[in-house]
Formats: sequence, C-alpha cells, structure tokens
Amino acid sequence: MTVRVLLVDDEPMVCAHLRTILGEADDLEVVGEAHDGAAAVEASLRYRPDVVLMDLRMPGVDGLTAIERIARRPSAPAVVALTTFDADHYVLRALRAGAAGFLLKSTPPEDLVELVRVAADGHTVMSAAATRRLLASAERRESGRDQARALVEGLTDREAEVLTCLGEGLSNAGIAARLCLSEATVKGYVSRVLDKLQCANRTQAGLIAYEAGLGPTTLPPGGG
Repeated sequence: MTVRVLLVDDEPMVCAHLRTILGEADDLEVVGEAHDGAAAVEASLRYRPDVVLMDLRMPGVDGLTAIERIARRPSAPAVVALTTFDADHYVLRALRAGAAGFLLKSTPPEDLVELVRVAADGHTVMSAAATRRLLASAERRESGRDQARALVEGLTDREAEVLTCLGEGLSNAGIAARLCLSEATVKGYVSRVLDKLQCANRTQAGLIAYEAGLGPTTLPPGGG
C-alpha cells in the first residue's frame, strides 16, 4: 500500500528537499504541497493524504492552527510537526492541537522515510531530543498533572490499563498481547478512552497518561 504524503512549509526549497527524500521510497508518494496553514487545510481535503508533514512557523495561519483544524476532521490524516525548533512549548502545543508526533528538520533522510511509515500506521513519532524536552516539561506541570488525574478518574480499571499502554506507545497488537485481549477488543477500548478523554488521537491520550502518572509511560522516539 502506498502512503500518500502532503508537504507543508513556507519555503518551497524545503518542500523540494523533502520531496526528493521521500521520492526515494517506492511505497511513499508526495501528493501535494502547501505553503501556509490555510492552504494546508484545503490541500488535506483535496488530496486526502495519509500523512501531513507540517511546518509550525508560517506566515498567516500557522502550523499549530492548521493542525488543530485538520485534526477535527473525521478520518483525519496523521499530522507530524516538522520544524527546526524543538522548544518544549512547541512540542506540547503541537501535540495538544492534534499532531501525531514531532520531528526536527535535521532528522536523517533514512529515519524520516521510516518515521513517515510509522505515522501512517497510526503510531507516535518523535525525535529523541523532542521527547526528552516533552517529558521534562510535562513533569514540571503540576496543574496539568492534576487535570490529567481528574480525567483518568472517569475511566474503568480496564480503560486505565489501556491508557497506560497508550502512554508507552504500544500498538493495538502490543496492547492485546500485554493485556491478553483480542485486537478487536483493544480497538473498542481505545475508541472509548479517546472519547472519554476528548482526545483527537493516541498521542494526546498518551500525554495524559504520562501527566497522570500511569505506570512507566514514555513516548518512544520511533513510535510505538
């Protein structure tokens, strides 16, 4: 199956560079480009990509706003924030807006190709540097922790176990093996957890798991 990718960056040269890198993979196809956030939202509707690589800092409608608008759509693509900056507040804002991950533009080409595939499969993708900053920032946020714990209190014991697994970046298959459940049952639990927590995707749920202190949760650099 070919993964359809939309590139969003206000620098055409960056899009050209990304197109060259992704074009080396037989299973990836760049279906379009956009150069600001408003155009990105329109292009995501027109081209229906599986993955959007989204720059965060753009004139007009920025990448964070575009991520939030795209994430609201039914069957939204996986949006991965791609930027030269790894400041913790940008990581958190991108994830809370609905991003499926966060990569630096300095990510090696071979890693970028593989992580696009990982994002298309529905898993979290994040650079190691961004992960360290994210976890350090989340640990400092006492108010966020209290809010996360309040949200988790509304889950059943089994749903909390599933949320803990999401916080570790596990796939549905991984959760099924961990909890001795079928993948179909896990899929149902994941849907209920996302609905109860009002999360757009698994990444946001995993962040809540971390902030609530559910188990040894981490967000692995290569997805889960």
